[in-house]
Amino acid sequence: MAKGDKINFSTPSGFPEFLPSEKRLELYLLDIIRRVFESYGFTPIETPAVERLEVLQAKGNQGDNIIYGIDPILPPNRQAERDKSGETGSEARALKFDQTVPLAAYIARHLNELTFPFARYQTDVVFRGERAKDGRFRQFRQCDIDVVARRELSLLYDAQMPAIITEIFEAINIGDFLIRINNRKVLTGFFKSLGIAENQIKSCIGIVDTLEKIGESKVKQDLEKEGVSAEQAQKIIEFIKIDGSVDEVLDKLKHLAQNLLETEQLSLGVTELETVIAGVRNLGVAENRFCIDLSIARGLDYYTGTVYETTLLGHEALGSICSGGRYEELVGVFLGEKMPGVGISIGLTRLISRLLKAGILSILAATPAQVMVVNMQEDLMPTYLKVSQHLRQAGINVITNFDKRPLGKQFQLADKQGIQFCVIIGSEEAAAQKSSLKDLKTGEQVEVLLENLAEEIKKCLLKS
Repeated sequence: MAKGDKINFSTPSGFPEFLPSEKRLELYLLDIIRRVFESYGFTPIETPAVERLEVLQAKGNQGDNIIYGIDPILPPNRQAERDKSGETGSEARALKFDQTVPLAAYIARHLNELTFPFARYQTDVVFRGERAKDGRFRQFRQCDIDVVARRELSLLYDAQMPAIITEIFEAINIGDFLIRINNRKVLTGFFKSLGIAENQIKSCIGIVDTLEKIGESKVKQDLEKEGVSAEQAQKIIEFIKIDGSVDEVLDKLKHLAQNLLETEQLSLGVTELETVIAGVRNLGVAENRFCIDLSIARGLDYYTGTVYETTLLGHEALGSICSGGRYEELVGVFLGEKMPGVGISIGLTRLISRLLKAGILSILAATPAQVMVVNMQEDLMPTYLKVSQHLRQAGINVITNFDKRPLGKQFQLADKQGIQFCVIIGSEEAAAQKSSLKDLKTGEQVEVLLENLAEEIKKCLLKS
């Protein structure tokens, strides 16, 4: 770049940058999510942002995701090193596009140091090279939990997932939501009973998963393009549209399994679904929080059993706000042994963007400070510092204004940052060991002894 050239310092498309009020909202939500995760015994880990490319692409792990590769950019005076720095084959590296594939590699790397079933949570940033648009980003924070076992994993772990989803979204208070549950074995088994070839089933499941986006007629067209007959396509549509209460859907599925040919896998899926639903109920999840939806398939190939998608009622256009499922072979790709797992994921950055735009969430104040100690006189700064520290020790967040400026300007500064209360101490107040406490929202101002100031502020904070 030539000297004097203008630098474009805008953020790259698809890479979000939060203002303090937005970042505070993200941290608030992360605290809720972390607290619920840990209440179920999940332990935190963090994996590198960069993984070997062969790990991310192993046996179809990549799916439809566009991966960002990592290439070293050498300065002009080190161009001779270019040939030595080239990364190919097993040395090629890329940014992780989700948390599940890196988890599988993490378990393979630390197999003998972990206790199984291994229940972990992650709240890392991931990267996808998709087209940036409203509500979709190339960099976003994803909050995941997974439980992975060696050889066998109880279906009650699958049942825990809706309970965890429910606790998180009820704590966030985003309104009514519905956790839609299915089992991929149910879909696979039904397709087999129709005589659909094994090599067509995965692509057919992928097509079914697009029902909400493209509609019924387009799904039928796409199924027929895949080689499915018009009659089979119609039966698939009728199957995934089976509805009713959870028990009614289970009864209909059992009836189908008894009256179709080659229904061993369908019956297994129905049995698993029934076990999961019983567990969800035993965990106390309200009946209006979950349902069985046979159109839920989850697009990623590694899902093999239970799958989930969560929809915000009245705001269905927002899409799934939490999704996941069970997988059997993902970790085994690296270890060569059966290691089943189940997990869910909340794309937090996307969720915040969508909920803010829909008016469901509001940003927080730009600062965590609850009180500002204003600067009336420079010679009283020792008093201001002592009072500020006393309030902090009492658990109150405080900004001390070090700059002398008109009192009205200091009130404006506090108000702009969302600080409701200001402590005012002039020479008379300092001599009498008193202060004035001003509520910027109501305009009320009361006189308080310094020894009672922390207690009075706490009372005011509880009322506000």
